[in-house]
Amino acid sequence: MQKEKLRTVRKMKGFTQQQMAEVIPTDVSNYSRKESGGVSITQTEWQKLAKFLDVPVDEIYEEEEATIIIENPVFSDNTGVNVGNNNATANISNELSIEIIKTMQEYIALLKEEINRLKK
Repeated sequence: MQKEKLRTVRKMKGFTQQQMAEVIPTDVSNYSRKESGGVSITQTEWQKLAKFLDVPVDEIYEEEEATIIIENPVFSDNTGVNVGNNNATANISNELSIEIIKTMQEYIALLKEEINRLKK
């Protein structure tokens, strides 16, 4: 989700992405990803950017889409080779996030039941 409000105010005030990057501080390519919505902007960064632009935070702030980071565990295939050591990031809606969390909780409950069964 692009940060149109931030981009608009930045351009209106005549600042470059490089100048904005120096405020938070980060490199210009990372700032560009933040402004285009590819990387999250922290609350502290929102505050620094607003102060630099001399505007209230709510004039530039835009909500982030829910982001879920799924870390796959590392498995061994008995040859010593690690399989599945990758991270996947997905931007999804809040409703879908809730459904995924519920499903994961149900799956965890099933796994706990299976662990208890195997212990017996």
